[in-house]
Amino acid sequence: MVPSDLPKAKQTALGLYVTAHEAYERWRAAPATVKVLDVRTPEEYIFVGHPPMAVNVPLGFQTYRWDPVKGYFDLELNPDFVALVRQLFEPGDEILAVCRSGGRSAVAANLLAKEGFSNVWNIVDGVEGDLIDDPESPHHGKRMRNGWKNSGAPWTYAVEPEQVLLPEDRRGK
Repeated sequence: MVPSDLPKAKQTALGLYVTAHEAYERWRAAPATVKVLDVRTPEEYIFVGHPPMAVNVPLGFQTYRWDPVKGYFDLELNPDFVALVRQLFEPGDEILAVCRSGGRSAVAANLLAKEGFSNVWNIVDGVEGDLIDDPESPHHGKRMRNGWKNSGAPWTYAVEPEQVLLPEDRRGK
């Protein structure tokens, strides 16, 4: 069931949703079987930080093409995304997908669902959480409401290279 206040961009075909706090509790209860998939860019994974148990398979890669309508640089879809996920997970595995704030992880969940993955949960508040919408707050416009970083769950900037899967043409020699 779709939560009534869940934005369309965070909804998935599978209809499986958790908050970051709930995702951490699910993982903590069964770390051998519950997997955390971080679909953000490698730059976000490295420089913003990540859940220590998360593997990074980027849904897309940062470009330097400015989109004036969106107000940010475009992302280029990772054509090997599903193939790389298949290297790590089976279609029936419980996968908790996370991105910055729940939109890209919804796209990732939908791509995986089309390829036969049936147990992909969208972490709807993502890594950084939702924006503070209070002009009186010094945090107005910042992602400091909910999300993995704000939930008290473990967090790291340490990178284990085997936890980052990239297409062959993007790997260092």
